[in-house]
Amino acid sequence: MLDGSSDIDARQCSVVGMSTTQPLPDTDVLDVRQCCSLGTGPLTQDESVRYAGLFKVLAEPVRLRILSQLAAVGCGPVSVGELTAMMGLSQPTVSHHLKMMTEAGLLERYRDGRSVIHQVRPDVFAQLRTVLQIG
Repeated sequence: MLDGSSDIDARQCSVVGMSTTQPLPDTDVLDVRQCCSLGTGPLTQDESVRYAGLFKVLAEPVRLRILSQLAAVGCGPVSVGELTAMMGLSQPTVSHHLKMMTEAGLLERYRDGRSVIHQVRPDVFAQLRTVLQIG
């Protein structure tokens, strides 16, 4: 028990050092067919390579924070300077991670005068949501 007042088993809520109050589904009542259907069906070799590359780029804490900052402002255009201020990181660090995300196709980049602007590519994230849609 987590706090003695719940039927949630602590091992159900622990994932690599993270915790949540949401229990895992009860496997006695879970219809496995619902859990195991992907939104897209089986992936081709090329699709699996492409999506694995995108997820690999996102599998970095600073990049996930950048993505969450962009999402917090509605996925609209944000300058490198604005992101640097929001995140409390150095400009070279933010620029490096933005470059990785842009080269992977997750973000769009353009110049507005002296500012470099980045924004989320909604089409790519729609594809990722579809691939991750399980059940």
